Amino acid sequence: MEIPELIDGPLRLRPWRDDDVDAVVVAQQDPVARLWSGTGGVRSREDAVALLELLRTDARRASWAVVDGSTGELLGSVSVHSIDLAQGDAQVGYWTAPPARGRGVAPAAVDAACRWVFSTLDAERIELCHAVENTASARVAEKAGFTQEGRLRRSFRYGDGVKHDELLWARLADDPLPSSVDPASLPKAARGR
Repeated sequence: MEIPELIDGPLRLRPWRDDDVDAVVVAQQDPVARLWSGTGGVRSREDAVALLELLRTDARRASWAVVDGSTGELLGSVSVHSIDLAQGDAQVGYWTAPPARGRGVAPAAVDAACRWVFSTLDAERIELCHAVENTASARVAEKAGFTQEGRLRRSFRYGDGVKHDELLWARLADDPLPSSVDPASLPKAARGR
């Protein structure tokens, strides 16, 4: 699947490149990133190379590097994964580098990725799950237009090695657009449902 750039301006989503490896290693040394990663995070350059290879080659995944539109600095990642075209379903995951947290980067990136999936892949539903204790991800889900649907008990083992309860959120193709993101500020490719 060809991954397009989605947003121009202060925030840009672009396909991953080989020269992103070192920035991924640096961002993933953060204890918060490691805690909420299912694998315990990227610990080495080899881990980062393997991760980027997966993000670029998995046929059931669309992944973007989230970068500063002016400087090109890596701010985070967003991936729509587990894409099931027969069912019209997918899941979304993301992380934000420490200096970019609290700036609206993750909700804008998740929203843009969802709009692209809804308009390009004809999906109907995208799910987002996060550990109950990860309140920052709850704020991202809400700001990106997701509706909380339930709690999954001991559903996922995170970077601390413990299976945590997760909150399940979903966004449907015909849900109202999130009020936190102005669709007019997005390029045409990211405006669709």
